[in-house]
Amino acid sequence: METPILRAEKRDVKTRADAVRKGGKLPAVFYGRKASSTPIAVPKMDFLKVWQRAGESTVVTLKTEDGDLPVLIQDVAFDPVRGEPIHADFYVIEADRPVEVNVPLVFEGVAPAVKDLGGTLVKVLRELEIRGLPKDLPHEVAVNVSSLITLESQITARDIPLPRGITLITGAEEIVAAVAVAKEEEVAPPAEFDASQIEVEEKGKKEPEEGETPEETPKK
Repeated sequence: METPILRAEKRDVKTRADAVRKGGKLPAVFYGRKASSTPIAVPKMDFLKVWQRAGESTVVTLKTEDGDLPVLIQDVAFDPVRGEPIHADFYVIEADRPVEVNVPLVFEGVAPAVKDLGGTLVKVLRELEIRGLPKDLPHEVAVNVSSLITLESQITARDIPLPRGITLITGAEEIVAAVAVAKEEEVAPPAEFDASQIEVEEKGKKEPEEGETPEETPKK
């Protein structure tokens, strides 16, 4: 995949962020181990396209007035109501220095435990945290679920093959995918009919003797 390119311009911190957004741009900042924190603005629509392609694990070329910078999209803040991006952080990377990123998981294949045994595939993790040089970072990591053969099968983080030069940061024993089985609801059996209870009640009733009249129910 070609390196995504995003143009940026310096942003005056005295300008309100709302005013920047109304102009169709996204307030942002870039920084790094050797780069000081610098406020910028990027075209919002261009950012959304690049973010969709690159995610947080693909190097992006940030074109600034002072030159091109290799960056990773470090963090994105969202509007709590609209759910739209309102700010972005870019981390300036160094080619010879490893970085830690979260990479999305893509599930592939068919799980025999689901197809043949009626189980349900449960995707526990959606991404892995990994470490490596920028040039070795994968855009995504594939998880083959065909190893889920029995209803007890699981796939842990250590089971996922990673590209050469990439180290797993997520706990090795973290469950990535498993198989769930729907439990049938237990229905309580109907209570057995006990005729003896009725007989006891019948025997407890006092029959009126000859010449007597049944007691009347007192009126309220």
